[in-house]
Amino acid sequence: MTHPVTPLDFSELPEAEMRARASAFYETMRQRRTVRDFSDRAVPREIIETAILTAGTAPNGANHQPWHFTVLGQGKLRTQLREAAEAEERAFYEGKASAEWLEALEPLGTDASKPFLETAPWIIAVFAQRRGGPKPGDDRKNYYVSESVGIACGLLIASLHQAGLATLTHTPNPMGFLTEICERPASEKPMMLVVCGYPTEGAQVPVHALEKKALSEISDFR
Repeated sequence: MTHPVTPLDFSELPEAEMRARASAFYETMRQRRTVRDFSDRAVPREIIETAILTAGTAPNGANHQPWHFTVLGQGKLRTQLREAAEAEERAFYEGKASAEWLEALEPLGTDASKPFLETAPWIIAVFAQRRGGPKPGDDRKNYYVSESVGIACGLLIASLHQAGLATLTHTPNPMGFLTEICERPASEKPMMLVVCGYPTEGAQVPVHALEKKALSEISDFR
């Protein structure tokens, strides 16, 4: 059985330009920092829409595109979101987390207080779809869901950073409250909150977060 095909839209670059582009992108991304002090300064919705479209280009199982992004602007739902997330965070810090886990988090200075969930102009709730398909209304099994959504989140964060915005990934556990707040079906699994906007003036980040492993520590070439 044959399927429709189309020519690949690919432009080969001179090696010098390849090196330059790779280095420039690395230099841009190495400046990305997880921010916890967000300004309430407005960010145009169009920028968020474009970043989500970029995320939607991610490779994924069988092209089922098993993701959904619910975008929450400032307002009542954000207050509900903060209250629910902080309740889970308090439980985490007050007993659910192991001593080893808390010790690992200590250099980052995190705690159960999450004011950015109300302050930042936009929060993107990312859901993984267990069922769906490439067309609206499809109800088929999706494949490589976690892997696909993970790649999409990476592209989303890179796009937001490239656009000049600060980001924070937040994953309270469990996240079932997101299903209710965002009015998503039970067949979808909430995966991540991506907080985005401008940092406050004078925002700081922990020195520990600047420590990145060397190339030799994260790769090997055979």
